[in-house]
Amino acid sequence: MEKSICSRGVILTENEGSENSVCQNSGCAKLSTYDWFNDVPTPPIDTDVIEVQFKNTRKAFYRNANNLPLRKGEVVAVEASPGHDIGTVTLTGWLVNKQMAKAGVKPNDTELKKVYRKAKPADIEKWLEAISLEYNTMIRTRQIVNDLNLNMKIGDVEYQGDKTKAVFYYIADERVDFRELIKILAEEFQIRIEMRQIGARQEAGRIGGIGSCGRELCCSSWINNFVSVTTNSARVQEISLNPQKLAGQCGKLKCCLNYELESYIDARKDFPKTNIVLETKDALYYHQKTDIFKRVMWYSSDPHSALNMTSVPVERVKEIITLNAKGVKPLKLVEFIEPADEKIQFGYGSVIEQDSLTRFDEKKKRKPAKKRRNKIRRRPGNE
Repeated sequence: MEKSICSRGVILTENEGSENSVCQNSGCAKLSTYDWFNDVPTPPIDTDVIEVQFKNTRKAFYRNANNLPLRKGEVVAVEASPGHDIGTVTLTGWLVNKQMAKAGVKPNDTELKKVYRKAKPADIEKWLEAISLEYNTMIRTRQIVNDLNLNMKIGDVEYQGDKTKAVFYYIADERVDFRELIKILAEEFQIRIEMRQIGARQEAGRIGGIGSCGRELCCSSWINNFVSVTTNSARVQEISLNPQKLAGQCGKLKCCLNYELESYIDARKDFPKTNIVLETKDALYYHQKTDIFKRVMWYSSDPHSALNMTSVPVERVKEIITLNAKGVKPLKLVEFIEPADEKIQFGYGSVIEQDSLTRFDEKKKRKPAKKRRNKIRRRPGNE
């Protein structure tokens, strides 16, 4: 039984007689890429560059200079500075060019590091030892940082595959002088130390978790580049400005606030301004809320209360604003309200009937029920 390891450090096994160590559950890795040309016998364009993923969200491109027959899920030893590192192949072939273009990497202008070999059992064993040291190293480093009174937080530790170097990811609001910290860490762990600063969103992506939507965090599953999110995104979409609901697990505004922002901006292009007061002969009306995709604006006669609100179509609001600009006040806010159709019944009955599997079956005619004859009970009489 040969062992293989996915990018999360989970040990997997493969059937006996297998030639190579391959991660069977390749979709378990964060930021995994599906290879659409995996089963195509002759891919359109071939390349000697592969994509390798390491712990959590760290990926890099390497050149397969030795033309090794690599496939997705295999564990390989790649060039590092210094020594070598161990990672999992996440993509090969034609789609690597698309991934490099997406990441802004130009293979002709960038000097890519090389793939040394497929990982040997000794390489995997040393890699497992390095992975087992990461958690204890992080806890011990946090204690040292606390003793030195440094204003920083150690979020994660990643050992190199050959166990000669470790990267310490930290979060800090200000510039931190950690020269003394590096000396202490180098003496205690006997490895090369590299400090790398990350943000709160990057930390959430490396740790992972479940969001308020019930799904895995976007930053740990598919987001590569983080775009700044502002409260204006919530205002445009008419979302309540509640900090507890708008903030994600990282403490920042949720990245999903930008997902539908362009659609809302495009839908609101011809909407009138909400600070304009509508004047009619009966009262003044103030804007309260907007239903963007139904193109309906709600107005109330009280600027500080949402009582007695009236829904007005956007076209009617534009018409009233044009009349008010000419000095004309319409009689009412809405001239005619279309009565609701009483025949339309909202419910789940019609939906269930449409999706029923037996809706096309012929219904059997029921036989008329036999009338029961009431038996006349004779009372015993005197004869």
